[in-house]
Amino acid sequence: MTPTIGVFDSGFGGLTVLRALVERLPGARYAFLGDTARLPYGSKSRRTIARYAVQSAQFLVAEQGAAFLVIACNTASALALDAIQDAVPVPVLGVIEPGAAAARDASHTGDVLVIATEATVHSHAYSGACKARGLRALEKACPLLVPLVEEGWTDHPVTKQVIEIYLNELRAEAAVQGLEPDTLVLGCTHYPLLRRLFEAAVRPGAKVIDSAESAAKAAVDLFNASSEALLRPLQRSTNAGSASQTVIKCFATDSVEKFERLGSRFLGRPVGRVELVDLGG
Repeated sequence: MTPTIGVFDSGFGGLTVLRALVERLPGARYAFLGDTARLPYGSKSRRTIARYAVQSAQFLVAEQGAAFLVIACNTASALALDAIQDAVPVPVLGVIEPGAAAARDASHTGDVLVIATEATVHSHAYSGACKARGLRALEKACPLLVPLVEEGWTDHPVTKQVIEIYLNELRAEAAVQGLEPDTLVLGCTHYPLLRRLFEAAVRPGAKVIDSAESAAKAAVDLFNASSEALLRPLQRSTNAGSASQTVIKCFATDSVEKFERLGSRFLGRPVGRVELVDLGG
């Protein structure tokens, strides 16, 4: 039986993680939940974020039969990962640790820049994960980027200018602190849609770490280590290039029409009909 991989986000930006997963395991069944009724998580308390995230995780495991769970939400990964792992009997992976691990592999100087939303930056989850790997991380919130992506301005001159301003501010602060950053971590699931712009804006030789790609790679490694037998049919499908066998079911707690309209931008394919679900208060 083909296992179901559950993917959860507070919105639909996490579809970039699902997109990266599908590229690696195209024969899988996927259940994606966007808790759009209760976003943004960043304005909530840690306790409330944990409660929302656990409810979403339990829906994917109990109602959709997910055998693995990927938390494609930086805020939930930063503030609720332990609570989710305690609440469900399946392997759970967040997006922050894989991003930090990829930065460690990419950086030669040991100094990295991290851009993310206000909530993720204020959690200092990336700086903590980087410090644990011997890296010095300088974080910056970039609040203008998410609305620009959702507006569809992923190759717009205004977006290019905003990125350049944010990076120049980061470079100036890095210089003041005596840092020599050679790696940029995209710490928000919306940012992969701007990856090309970031790669054009960083200094020559600098690496751009796509947290969605890093999380998908780490997820496949986790799945392999957790249940090799369950993944054999997925690997056979991957080797056969059978992307047409991919099954994706999308759920949202609100704003279904917006999800269906914008979701394909993040997933790289039509999201199909999104089912409305009620997870309670």
